Amino acid sequence: MKSRIVAIVGRPNVGKSTLFNRLTETRKAIVDEVSGVTRDRNYGKAEWNGLDFSVIDTGGYVVNSDDVFEAEINKQVQLAMDEADAILFIVDVESGITDLDDAIAAMLRRSKKQVQVVVNKVDNNQRILDVHEFYGLGLGEIYSISAMTGSGTGELLDDLVATFPEAEEEEEEHELPYLSVVGRPNVGKSSFINTLIGEERNIVTDVAGTTRDSIHTRYNKFGHDFVIVDTAGLRKKGKVHEDLEFYSVLRSIRTIENSDVCLLMIDATRGVEAQDVNIFNLIVKNKKGVVILINKWDLVEKDNSTTGKFQKEINERIAPFTDVPVIFISALTKQRVFKALEIAMEVNKCRKTRIKTSALNEIILKAVEAYPPPSVKGKFIKIKYATQLPSPTPVFALFANLPQYIKEPYRRYIENQIRENFNFSGVPIQVYFRQK
Repeated sequence: MKSRIVAIVGRPNVGKSTLFNRLTETRKAIVDEVSGVTRDRNYGKAEWNGLDFSVIDTGGYVVNSDDVFEAEINKQVQLAMDEADAILFIVDVESGITDLDDAIAAMLRRSKKQVQVVVNKVDNNQRILDVHEFYGLGLGEIYSISAMTGSGTGELLDDLVATFPEAEEEEEEHELPYLSVVGRPNVGKSSFINTLIGEERNIVTDVAGTTRDSIHTRYNKFGHDFVIVDTAGLRKKGKVHEDLEFYSVLRSIRTIENSDVCLLMIDATRGVEAQDVNIFNLIVKNKKGVVILINKWDLVEKDNSTTGKFQKEINERIAPFTDVPVIFISALTKQRVFKALEIAMEVNKCRKTRIKTSALNEIILKAVEAYPPPSVKGKFIKIKYATQLPSPTPVFALFANLPQYIKEPYRRYIENQIRENFNFSGVPIQVYFRQK
């Protein structure tokens, strides 16, 4: 399915980060009344009416002068126009149309992208009367919302997802599996692919961020046939300064969304860092298969417990989803490079596993009998039946008399029972409870 990217643009302190947090249902973006708090670009997943899309919060900040500040905003708006499928242009009803709003609107009018003008901070009847001046921006329909309380966002999202292509138009079925190599810059992604295909297909240097775009390579050797993608490094967001690098982050997100299995590469000499965990969570959120590769293992001083300690650290950082293959490799010496490939193909196979309803119920009902859901308000929850839904990734539905009272710990218990009895290593699975 074609991924969709929605960019939130606008001058500082109009509520971009508040809207981002509401759409992604997170508190990832810092929100403050001080202008220019967002100094990085946040990215996350959102869902509305059954449609998933990525959201990019483009932050602007003041350095010393208005000129520098305006130039920074202009760069980000331009990048958003280049790569995003739709743009939410946020303005502030309290301050009305400013010169900077006019400048951004002029750029957006020249673009051919879908643009929606979102008037924020409309949280009382008096302010509703003030929104009409924003028609003067010349960008068509305007939407009155309060990102803080959520009022008006439903209508905005209804119209936003209505602009997305129909499912049959957007479907991009590829016959071959798509494997993407992702990770922070300079962890050895390009070296890994060069070792795999046996030629210097991708440029390799010690400079972080050499790979600027996603490079597709067909691999057809040793009984395997797939497309492997080398993505630009996802650097820690605060360090994304260059235009090209912000662009490459967007492309990497899009590549993850269009992959079947992601090989998350981590530098053994630096250990597991916060950005590695962010990328892992992005992969899981997109329901992609994942294999963790610990590269440069030949450079680490080892004893009998080194591997175990590293594995334990990884499991602690990526919990609760720890059923993930971890392979210690060296792209330079070719150590376990081809094993990584075989494991990735196994994970791709696991993503397509279909379990017979009878076999699934035998496991689930036994698990429920051994540990039934805790009663709530004196009411006993009874799970009667389980089935795997017909979806591209593993999704299970359990039918109960009171599904609304089943909490997250019990959902994880059921997921663990499924994993213990069936091979879903490296594959995110979803468990839903429904009214019987």
